[in-house]
Amino acid sequence: MLSEKGNPSMDNLARLQSCVDCPPEPNNMILSRVLCLWFPFTLAVAAFPAEAERAGFTVNRADAQAYSEPAPALTYNQQTPFMAGRAHFNRRWVTFGLPTGDWGLGPTFIADRCSGCHIGGGRGAPPAAPDQQLTSMLVRISRPGMDHHGGPLPPANYGDQLQNNALQGQNLDLAYSDKPVPAEARIYIDWSEREVVLDDGERVALHAPQLRIEQLAFGSLGADTLTSLRIASPVFGLGLLEAVPEHAMRQIAARQHELGYNGRLNVVWDEIHKRSAIGRFGWKSNVGSIKQQIVLAALGDMGVTSSLFPKQNCPPVQDICQHEVPGNNPELIDPDWNDLEFWTLGLAAPAVRNQHDPEVQRGAELFERAQCSICHVSTLRTAERFERLPQLANQEFHAYTDLLLHDMGEELADGRPDFEAGPRDWRTPPLWGLGLSQIVSGSTALLHDGRARNVTEAIVWHGGEAATARNAFKAMTWQDRAALLRFLDSI
Repeated sequence: MLSEKGNPSMDNLARLQSCVDCPPEPNNMILSRVLCLWFPFTLAVAAFPAEAERAGFTVNRADAQAYSEPAPALTYNQQTPFMAGRAHFNRRWVTFGLPTGDWGLGPTFIADRCSGCHIGGGRGAPPAAPDQQLTSMLVRISRPGMDHHGGPLPPANYGDQLQNNALQGQNLDLAYSDKPVPAEARIYIDWSEREVVLDDGERVALHAPQLRIEQLAFGSLGADTLTSLRIASPVFGLGLLEAVPEHAMRQIAARQHELGYNGRLNVVWDEIHKRSAIGRFGWKSNVGSIKQQIVLAALGDMGVTSSLFPKQNCPPVQDICQHEVPGNNPELIDPDWNDLEFWTLGLAAPAVRNQHDPEVQRGAELFERAQCSICHVSTLRTAERFERLPQLANQEFHAYTDLLLHDMGEELADGRPDFEAGPRDWRTPPLWGLGLSQIVSGSTALLHDGRARNVTEAIVWHGGEAATARNAFKAMTWQDRAALLRFLDSI
């Protein structure tokens, strides 16, 4: 992806190709030369790793379980917490007293289990019809300004995201026994349609989501309320992404700046250690660690408390919500929280497929030629040490992301800042496993709000720093576009 201000000169690209600090070129490179920066990462996409190179955290599966397998590197004893974490990820949360799940759902919520949004460990999907509410998506909300940690400022009556489900009055105290807990709102998506014509005349239909928020239970959101529609992302491989050292991310950003890009790190609040930290998870890199992300989602998406967030998700005005009997105190206990973290750290990535297919190899070359690899960096390396799962140390892997924020243009802007991420900024999403999404979760929805129904639409929506890569794709012949898409399907 490149800036709308122009391409880097070919002299600059040649200079980068000859950098002396890169690791030796492996024999299994498709291209004889690649656009490299410096160790511990490679700014290139045309390198298909040998399976032995990725064996520790790669599985050769291309079925519905491709996103949810343990890394082969896990020991026999580590399988126990991994399987416990998997059980918690799939287990349903229920209201207090029911025997069919873990106690602690709600009082307001979006889903009743982690896998309800991350189906098979994969991505969510927009509603299939205009009269269906969001199920594996959510709406973040905030007011202009920042909280005392520099993050978004939530509306007083609703918190930082809208809950479109609620319990129906079970186990309320006697004073409220005839009053069900109300959902905060009902949320729907309408779509606006338009068409884009590529350079060879091919027509691509695009549609953009229009939020429709109805039946707000606690007053208007206010004209200045900022909203952001978000779709659930895949959860595999996050351990590898967390183990990438901060200095490597800064090095990528520095080299991108030399090429006219503005890749940036988000600086967020680490509630566990009570300090600022580098963000790397979430659509705007607004969370710094898997461990914190788990309990943020538990409270925000399922209404489940933890030792870090022990209060029910009930703003003061929601008095009925506050009288709901909690399942436990806390509802997600620390051992289960630790198991969920270990499960996420230990999830393997699916292996690349069809890498010897000539069309796939040509697509890899086109991906680099279009300079998509500037932001979708193919190769990253983890830190020399990683205490929570030592096998994650010194791993080279191929996620096709730089973990940085980029300005993606006005058409993709949500208008809502999140710590140091601006209204037009989005983290470069990893592309690995992309071709298996339909098989795993039944969804091919892409981009932060699920507006792209396939990879072609996702590329055409790119703007801002990605405009040059988008234009290169639009200018390709249909045969070249097909090869590029086949490459993306293979990784």
